[in-house]
Amino acid sequence: MSLLFNDFKSWEKHCAETGEPLYQPVLEYEVEQKGRTEDFIWENIAKAYEVMKDAVQTGLTEDMTSRSGMVNNSAKKVAKSPVTVLSPEFQMLVSRALGAKEVNSCMGRVVAAPTAGASGILPGTLTTLQELHGLEDRKIHEGLLVAAGIALIIEQNASLAGAVGGCQAETGSAAAMAAGAIVYCLGGNVEQVFTAVAITIQCMLGLVCDPVAGLVEVPCIVRNASAAAIAYSSSQLAIAGVNAVIPVDQCVAALGEVGESMERKYKETALGGLANTPRAREIEKFVLVQDVEILPDEDENSEGV
Repeated sequence: MSLLFNDFKSWEKHCAETGEPLYQPVLEYEVEQKGRTEDFIWENIAKAYEVMKDAVQTGLTEDMTSRSGMVNNSAKKVAKSPVTVLSPEFQMLVSRALGAKEVNSCMGRVVAAPTAGASGILPGTLTTLQELHGLEDRKIHEGLLVAAGIALIIEQNASLAGAVGGCQAETGSAAAMAAGAIVYCLGGNVEQVFTAVAITIQCMLGLVCDPVAGLVEVPCIVRNASAAAIAYSSSQLAIAGVNAVIPVDQCVAALGEVGESMERKYKETALGGLANTPRAREIEKFVLVQDVEILPDEDENSEGV
C-alpha cells in the first residue's frame, strides 16, 4: 500500500510499532488515498458483504443455468447430495463457493474479490466461517479489509489478473485473501495471518487460466470451490503454528515470477490447457454459433428502384 508500505514485512512492522490491528492501515489507505470517511468505508464494506451473502443464497436457491449449458446448478447438487464425502461443514463451504460463483457466470450480482472470476471464494469462506463460529458482522468486515490489504500487496508485487499471471493470480490470490481473513477473524496473530497467505500461495502456485470457450465457467467455478477448501486448510495449518518456511513476501515474488514465465496460451486466451481439449473445442463452436445474430439479407430489406 503506497500510503505506508509495499510488502507484508513492512505491514507487520508497522502494526508492531503502532499496536494497530491489521485492518487499520488499510482503512487509513482508503481514507487518505481516496478521500473517503471511515463511516463511508464501513457502510460500503457492509453493503459488499450483504451482496456476497445474497450471491450465496441465490446460488443455492435459484436456477443457475448459463446460456452455454456448462453451468447447471452445481451448488444445489452438492448441497443436496445424498452421498456425502465431506463433513456437513465442508459440504456447506463447497456448495456456497460454487453458488456465489455460479451467480457470476449467470450474469447475477457479485463482488469482484479480487476479480469476478474468483467471486465465489470470499463469500463461500466468510459466510461459512461466520456461521460456524458465531462471529459478528463487524469482525467479518474487518476481515474483508485485511483481505483487501493482502490483495493490494499481491497486486503490486505480482498480479491479480488471470490474463497476466494465470489462475494462480486470480483464484490463488482470492484464496490467499480468504485464508488471511479467516485467521484474523479467529484471533490469529499477524504472523499466523501472513503464514496462511504464504501457505495458500504455495498450494496454488502454477495454476493456469484456461477457460473453456473463453467463458468464465469451466473450470473456473469448480476452482472457486477447491480454492475455498485450500483457504480453509491453509488457515488451519497457520493457526495451529505450522511454519510456511518460505516467507510470505518471497511467496508473492514467486507468484509473480511464475506468472511472467507462463506461456501466453495459459493466461486466459483459451488457447491451451482444458480449453484446447477436443470436447472444449466442440463446446466453443456451439457457443459461437449460438451467439451469432443472423441478420436479414440486405436485398430483402431494400426497395426496388
